[in-house]
Amino acid sequence: MSSSPSPAVLASRAVLSTIDLSEYDPEQSRLMEERCILVDEQDRALGAADKKTCHLMENINKGLLHRAFSAFVFRPSDGKLLLQQRATEKITFPDMWTNTCCSHPLDDFEEEKVEEEQLGVRVAASRKLEHELGIPRAQTPVDQFQYLTRIHYLAPSNGAWGEHEVDYILFLTADVDVTPNLNEIRGYKYVSRDELQKMFEDPLNSFTPWFKLIARDFLFGWWDELLRRKDAGGKVNAKSLGGVADGSKVIKMA
Repeated sequence: MSSSPSPAVLASRAVLSTIDLSEYDPEQSRLMEERCILVDEQDRALGAADKKTCHLMENINKGLLHRAFSAFVFRPSDGKLLLQQRATEKITFPDMWTNTCCSHPLDDFEEEKVEEEQLGVRVAASRKLEHELGIPRAQTPVDQFQYLTRIHYLAPSNGAWGEHEVDYILFLTADVDVTPNLNEIRGYKYVSRDELQKMFEDPLNSFTPWFKLIARDFLFGWWDELLRRKDAGGKVNAKSLGGVADGSKVIKMA
């Protein structure tokens, strides 16, 4: 019996030009030209393809899979989590609330392809926190991100679009200055764990599927542990969570 084609082979067969982006926001359409890192289900890099190719459900349904990250930024003084609401202009999952920043390390940047100590995704997280929320990179040092684990999930968005990712979960505690890029986010706010739970219970709110999955299985437990491990000054520190999760494996979620 022949094995299933790899993501690299799938990319060569993928639908590249059947979707016209002219109806979408010009800047968001331009960003679809960036190149994601293709991986297999064990997160082994297998090549690259543009975001448009990676996010078409027609290709996702054939198995095309790419690398991503989800960053969670907590305020040190009270442990509140910074949320963002995605802009209406976004091509995938517009207007939904989500964690602080979710995006992709890119094949376009050599440093973001480095896998040792999750350097590539850490660098990408700092870059995108600046791009989306205007947070200066000096406030998000790469070595201060705490990697927890990786999840593999698939989620349709609207119509032709969706996500299929191996998603690195990164925590950071930092006092940050937010100057939102309104083409990326339409709103942001800090929430306590109880306030977030109430947001989830309110049917008027919509959330990205990866955020709901992470919250369902992991977030609140890790958040509780973060609050329990306050330092002598009463502040939380993401680096205190080293070893809390098994980051050696990719966790498949549905």
